[in-house]
Amino acid sequence: MIHWVMGGNLLLRLAYLAATITFTLLRLLPMSDRDKDTEILALRHQLLVLQRQAGKPAFTDADRVVLAGLLHHLSKQRLSQLLLLVRPDTVLRWHRDLLKRRHAATCAPKRRGRPPTVRSIRALVLRLARGNSSWGYRRIRGELAALGIKVAASTVWEILREHGVAPAPQRQSTTWADFLRSQADALLACDFFETRTLTGTRLYVFAVIEHATRRIRILGATAHPTAAWVVQLGRNLVMGLEDVDSRARFLVRDRDSKFTQAFDAVLTDAGLRVVKSGVRMPRMNSIMERWIQTCRRELLNRTLIWHQRHLLHALREFESFYNGHRPHRALDQAAPLRPLPEPITERGRILRLKVHRQGRLNGTLHEYQHAA
Repeated sequence: MIHWVMGGNLLLRLAYLAATITFTLLRLLPMSDRDKDTEILALRHQLLVLQRQAGKPAFTDADRVVLAGLLHHLSKQRLSQLLLLVRPDTVLRWHRDLLKRRHAATCAPKRRGRPPTVRSIRALVLRLARGNSSWGYRRIRGELAALGIKVAASTVWEILREHGVAPAPQRQSTTWADFLRSQADALLACDFFETRTLTGTRLYVFAVIEHATRRIRILGATAHPTAAWVVQLGRNLVMGLEDVDSRARFLVRDRDSKFTQAFDAVLTDAGLRVVKSGVRMPRMNSIMERWIQTCRRELLNRTLIWHQRHLLHALREFESFYNGHRPHRALDQAAPLRPLPEPITERGRILRLKVHRQGRLNGTLHEYQHAA
């Protein structure tokens, strides 16, 4: 009987095959020798037919173990007389391989060389590399030494290489997303978007959003966005920012022809630097584009706009709702102008809530508040 060390799936497969073979032997016990010989001849003939039709068979590890265990006691001459799907030398080679695997499993040499790096140190190396794009493996090793962790520089380099962390010069380049996150407190974004009234009139809306607070400012809407009208919106934006002592220093916009040089000059005089997004690259102004989708989904697609005055009224209501009530995932579910209240904690008794719903724009927008 052959003993070896194998995986759990292979052991389950072998157990299944052993049970199948055992039931097959039990079925053969009451059969006479003549019936057995007849069945053997029939099976051999079927095997000849299959060999003429089928290609090269594929054997699993369990199949090799069973055949090697059943046939290794037979001589090579006897094996050559059997009708097998493989050559006799192949069966004998399977048996030798099983013996080698058993010997290798029982007599495996002990691990040599330096012990592996502790998992927590490996995680710390990756954390330092990903949190500091300008640090190379020697700089990371120095930071570890300052923490009392002694690691070779080559070990740090190997850890970074195994996890696909690029060298410091390649990681040091700043992406557009990293720039937006790092400069969120000083960033504004603006854009035009259009909608239509019931009569088919096309109206253009101009809005500005603050990256850090997500506060939206809807500055105006018109059917004819002239250069003078856009410049006046720029002046209104500057005055609104001065009223709240805004720290914004950059304004992200696309390359729409509605933005004239006079508009940029008004912002530049106020200390705002205009940053243009790439050509046909809306993802570079993703926060503004996402708000436009929100405005369409929650307001414009659910409201019939009669004329320009009606549109401005609806947008003002949505601006108030968006800034003062609507939760934002980027702000941990708070609103831009409304912090979250203290959580309600009632232990030991049933909490009874009385929540009042207030509708805006004839129920298009809903606000929920605790009843007084």
